[in-house]
Amino acid sequence: MARNKSSATSRLYIKAPRSPERTLLVRLGLLVALVSMILGIFWWDRDGLRDQIDGHVSFGDVAYFTAVTVATVGYGDIVPVTPRARLVDTVLVTPIRLVIWLIFLGTAYELVLQRWLEARRMSRMQSKMNDHLIICGFGHSGQSAAHEAVARGTPPAAVLVLDVDDARLAAAAECGYIGLRGDATREHDLADAGIERAGAVLICLDRDDSAVLAVLTVRQLNKTVRIVCSVSEEENIKLIRQAGADAIIAPAIVGGYLMADSMQSSLIADYIEDLMRSDGRVRLIERLARADEIGKPMRDIGPGLIVRLHRGEQRIGFWEAEAGIVRAGDRLIEIEPRTTPVHR
Repeated sequence: MARNKSSATSRLYIKAPRSPERTLLVRLGLLVALVSMILGIFWWDRDGLRDQIDGHVSFGDVAYFTAVTVATVGYGDIVPVTPRARLVDTVLVTPIRLVIWLIFLGTAYELVLQRWLEARRMSRMQSKMNDHLIICGFGHSGQSAAHEAVARGTPPAAVLVLDVDDARLAAAAECGYIGLRGDATREHDLADAGIERAGAVLICLDRDDSAVLAVLTVRQLNKTVRIVCSVSEEENIKLIRQAGADAIIAPAIVGGYLMADSMQSSLIADYIEDLMRSDGRVRLIERLARADEIGKPMRDIGPGLIVRLHRGEQRIGFWEAEAGIVRAGDRLIEIEPRTTPVHR
């Protein structure tokens, strides 16, 4: 568990680069080396020690004195008596003893207390997260999606980023999002992200095969959550749709269309970007037809411009006069100025 320097952001959980077993072995080896160093120092300067019982300092006595010195017990049966022995104890042994205790305390905190605190914070986070946005993968697409979602009204604290890369999680934390180290294709990691209570899941992974598996896993854990998936290859769109994605975005394909269109036009791509951005002059929204609009042609509905009507599987354009009469349950695609309230 780590906290960002800014109180406004927090990094919920980033897994340690080494396993607890390896960390424990490394520190145990360091402790053995430091204790051996103290033992060697006392054995080298054993003439400066006095055994109050028999007056003879053996190797066993030195080992015993090393143990009580490291443990800071100090029974007083073996003591340094010469100025040199006391100076060695002060200058060399005491700093090493402090380092040993710091290792003990640090290990206890990292392997016991910190994990308990992390589990408690994870539990508190999961209890508070409801109808939140999960972004699987925080590459360029994931970052843009998170930024736009926040610009459209999603609180940063309601955005949870699930990724396996520590640097991406750090970037997410800097933006005020919750960063969780995990794999979007694993049920356990998705459960930790609160998939059962999520409002939407954006899958922005680098590989289409991982995206398909992530969609299948998310859909298995939550039958109703809205899943939006990014895809690289056009041939994989059908697979991802069959896996359970509600919407599929192909950035490379859409970008290719805009690039080809821009060969003859310098304004269309700019206008489409204006439509999609939350800070553009106009915006493109999807909404349900209101009661006062039923029975009217699409062209007569304002103040925005209705460009398409969806009726079940039908897609009806504004130029289709008779079919363009609005019915109950129709969903409208509308272009509206930013100053106009959005009707959801």
